[in-house]
Amino acid sequence: MKNMRTIEKIFREPESHMVGDGFKVSQYLPVGISDMKRLSPFLLLDYHAPHYYSPSSTRRGVGAHPHRGFETVTIAYDGKVEHHDNKGNHGVIGPGDVQWMTAASGILHKEYHETEFSKNGGVLHMIQLWVNLPKSKKMTEPKYQSLLKEEMGIVKLENNQGQISIISGEVKGVKGPANTFTNINIYNVSLQEYGKVTLSEPSFFNTGILVLKGEVKINGNQISKERDFILFDNVEGTISVESMTEESLFIVLSGEPINEPIVSSGPFVMNTEEEIYQAYVDFRNNKFGTENF
Repeated sequence: MKNMRTIEKIFREPESHMVGDGFKVSQYLPVGISDMKRLSPFLLLDYHAPHYYSPSSTRRGVGAHPHRGFETVTIAYDGKVEHHDNKGNHGVIGPGDVQWMTAASGILHKEYHETEFSKNGGVLHMIQLWVNLPKSKKMTEPKYQSLLKEEMGIVKLENNQGQISIISGEVKGVKGPANTFTNINIYNVSLQEYGKVTLSEPSFFNTGILVLKGEVKINGNQISKERDFILFDNVEGTISVESMTEESLFIVLSGEPINEPIVSSGPFVMNTEEEIYQAYVDFRNNKFGTENF
């Protein structure tokens, strides 16, 4: 029998806060581990747990703001989110969809509740990740990927125990649709009651799981519930997850670390203080482009 990959730390949802007037989020990363390198290439994880928004005649969200040096990955579970950026990209994502924006050398974008969702009100449930870029790619051209639910790589588990929906990377021989700059596995796993899955990630990949729904048993003994984040040690071994509730859902984040300096300030993530300073200078001098989009 293979060794189990051991758990380094489990932490609960940090206190929530509003981002703009439309997103009530808890910042799991880097708050829960206090080190932006520990789960590299994942820099930030804002989790928007299910929250009901009443109908509104004005759209809630976040206005135009800049980014440089990384990618934003927005994953929708309930509700609809809309995106615009000043490179001409526009998209709406709903349950099961993902938008993957590469800010790279610099972009301005805005994100908000989709028009009809805002008018009607409803439950919004989503995740936003910041994924770092290696130094050699930080100043490449920005780009945008709209990844729809039907494009995800799907692994059906035996005996209707559940399924794996792969956004990026490869799991059990099935690939996800996202194009990435480094090796990153991001996938959602849904399990039925007592459904079980065994996952295998390279020991040098930084790996964590966020439980989004229900309660699961990890490695045969550790019970984790909704809104727990499980960080695994970087050792050889498989990860066994069993659903202890009628349904459970969790997301796996696993990636090859980028072993480079990280300097972060506001909306910019670079390798040096000088590069951060230059990002602010470029933004003030409209090098990121116009806000009129």
